[in-house]
Parts: sequence; C-alpha cells; structure tokens
Amino acid sequence: MASIAEFSDEPKYTIKVVSERTGVRPVTLRAWERRYDLLDPNRLNNNYRLYSERDIQIIRWITHRLDDGFSISNAVREYQALRGERIWPEALPSVLPPERSQLPGHPPDYYARKLYEALIRHDEAEARRLLETVQSMFDLKVIFFEIFSPCLYEIGEAWYRGEIRIATEHFASAQIRGILMQLLQAFPVYSQAPKLLVGCGPEEFHEIASLMLAVLLRREGYQVEYLGADLPVEDLIFYAEDVQPEMIILSVGSKLSARPLAKMQSRLDRLPSKPRLGFGGRYFNQNPAAVKQIGGIFLGKSVDDAIQNVHDLLD
Repeated sequence: MASIAEFSDEPKYTIKVVSERTGVRPVTLRAWERRYDLLDPNRLNNNYRLYSERDIQIIRWITHRLDDGFSISNAVREYQALRGERIWPEALPSVLPPERSQLPGHPPDYYARKLYEALIRHDEAEARRLLETVQSMFDLKVIFFEIFSPCLYEIGEAWYRGEIRIATEHFASAQIRGILMQLLQAFPVYSQAPKLLVGCGPEEFHEIASLMLAVLLRREGYQVEYLGADLPVEDLIFYAEDVQPEMIILSVGSKLSARPLAKMQSRLDRLPSKPRLGFGGRYFNQNPAAVKQIGGIFLGKSVDDAIQNVHDLLD
C-alpha cells in the first residue's frame, strides 16, 4: 500500500473539491486547520485555499481514524506523533466520488416549467414527484436557482397578470418552503461550528431566498438557526444576547425593511459576544448607495457571494 508521502504536494484543489472528495465539510476543514494545525494549504492573493493530493490523503486518514472511534484531537495527536518520528501513514485505498442516482433527462428549465404547471394546477402529488426527481439529478444550487426560483418568478408574474389567484401563489410558495424546511432539517447540526441566525428583516415577508441561504450554509457545516420572516430588531438583539451567535444574517427587499437595520450593528457591538450583522437582498442590489447606511456587512449580490463572505468573515 502506498505511503501518503508518495502523493503530490502541489497545491491545486479548492476547498469545495476537497470537501466533495473527502466528505468533510468546508467549515470543518477550516476548523481543523485553525484548532489543530493539521493542514497548511497554499493561500492565493484572494485568500482562497488550495490543497494538494497529499492533503486529501491526510484528511482521509484522519476521517478513517474518526470512523474507528477516535476523537479528532486524538487522531491528530497520533498523526503528529508519527510525523514527529518522520513516519508517513499509509494512504487508504482510493475511492471514486459518489455519483448521482441518475443523469438529468432534461435541462433544469424543463423541470422548472413542469413544476410551474403542477403547482398552478394545485397538483401536490405531481409536484412532489418532480421534487423527488430533481433531487436525484441536480445539486442544491441548481435546484434552488435554476428550478425553484424561475418557477416561483413565473407564478408571481402569472398572478400579476391575473391568470391565477393569490391562493395559488400562496400554495406554490408553501410547497417550495416545505421542501426547503425538510432539507434544512435533514442536514446535521454541528454544535461546535459557528452559530448563525438567518432570517428576514422587519416587515419582510418574502423568505424563500433567506431560507435557501440557510439550507446552503447548514450544508457547509455551520450551526444555522433559521428564524423566518419579519424579525423585529429589538427582539433579535435580546435573543442574540442569550444565544451568542457569531453572525446574524438578514434578507431585505424594501426600504421599509432596511431602515430599522441602520443602528443594529452598533447595538450588537454592546453585547459581550459582539455578533456581526450581515445583510443582503433585492433592495440593496437595486440601491447600492443604501449599503453605506447600514452599519453591518453587505454580503454581496448573490448567494454564492454571501456564502464566500461568511467563510471569509468567520475563518
């Protein structure tokens, strides 16, 4: 069997690739690096990490020890003891990355249209069948932003044109929200990971985007509490004092919802834990000048930007 030393130490893999190949979430990889000095990935100018094939083999060796019942601290201690004697552990047999259960028969926009047709008919059984189908074919980001989002947009436009009733729009939103909540609850909660409170600003009732972000952040390994729509600032501050999150993330779609956030960060700074306020949403995307009026941190115009900024802020 090959030694880990025989694998290349050339840095070329992003943390996302490493996570996919090892099954270890990015936030956990960062924690291992920070707390146990386990890895020393190369840093690009934009602070992105690049890992080597050797790094991947080290991570796989550590996770194998965890599967044997070791704690992470004991597994790292054993690895470092071997390296202290200039011994490299043997690499584990290589494994192929997991494949999806089936290949897409159609592009995402096809399923977005089919889901739209099922929802406006109030055909819950067909909608559920489609949801199960797309989950077996596509990554969550594709499902969220190339199937769910276009579907809900078309439903909103159909209501605006008077082609469907508001009850149908509410039915469709409830179906999508239901599947998002199921996904959120399906991911494990890591009690040692940074705690994030995610929801919508005051008077903001469009919660699908913030719920999608909550699901993706929990998939990344963060300890996410999703708090829903229309969150009063005063109550949030009191709650943050109780649970001491590292960050509060709010979605905002209107000026009415944005205005109460203006002094929220200064009030959070008075708490012992000093949580950061992160914000984003349609209102700030359409009104860039308004970003400067909020004391917190603008997380970017897209969900990908938000996730990367959370990584950078909490790293």
